[in-house]
Amino acid sequence: MRLQGKTAIVTGGASGFGAGIVRKFAAEGARVMVADVNDDLAREMAAEVDGIAHHVDVSSSDSVAQMARAVHELWGQMDIIVNNAGITHLPKPMEEVDEGEFDRIFAVNAKSVYLMARYFVPSMKAAGKGAILNVASTAGLSPRPNLNWYNASKGWMITATKAMAVELAPHGVRVNAICPVAGETPLLSSFMGEDTPEMRAKFLATIPLGRFSTPEDMGNAACFLCSDEASMVTGVAMEVDGGRCI
Repeated sequence: MRLQGKTAIVTGGASGFGAGIVRKFAAEGARVMVADVNDDLAREMAAEVDGIAHHVDVSSSDSVAQMARAVHELWGQMDIIVNNAGITHLPKPMEEVDEGEFDRIFAVNAKSVYLMARYFVPSMKAAGKGAILNVASTAGLSPRPNLNWYNASKGWMITATKAMAVELAPHGVRVNAICPVAGETPLLSSFMGEDTPEMRAKFLATIPLGRFSTPEDMGNAACFLCSDEASMVTGVAMEVDGGRCI
């Protein structure tokens, strides 16, 4: 029960890696808000873990501000924030990604981190404690061709993690990131371009441990980094990738 008594928000918590993090946090004693744009899945996940479902568009200032007000009324204090919500574009040459796709990727993958910080960091500073976890990607460390702007958004997230960690350390707030390789999530087919046995075999050949990341892998890593066991760990971008980045 490493998170006993703590409150946590997991954005994009209704499916994929986010769901794995939600389940692990709840199993370790946390009260979890499943924040997602998919209301039905969020309610299902919240019911499974005795948590709270909340509709949020993490790219919208008004939506994130409303969630912050709801959290204050519900719990008063937020201990853990997991910025997991993310999207990608289909593999294609960088110049063929249209402006709308580009803007959406950076709104969801980057602006969301800013908005969550804007509305939740002040209370963490006031409390003198807190943990923020950004779900980045191996794409931010070892970029793949034809995913250029997704790669860049995750590289941004890693740099933001380190900058946030330095600035918030004097206030007792830790900020870390995890960098998964592709896994069994709704984004897998988008990363690969097409989900076929041949494409899976080609991708798995680049992972020394020979398997995709799982939601459980992300939950375990996230739990450690957000628990008091990691009280001396801040500003890291932990590779949870089976050796992909070596």
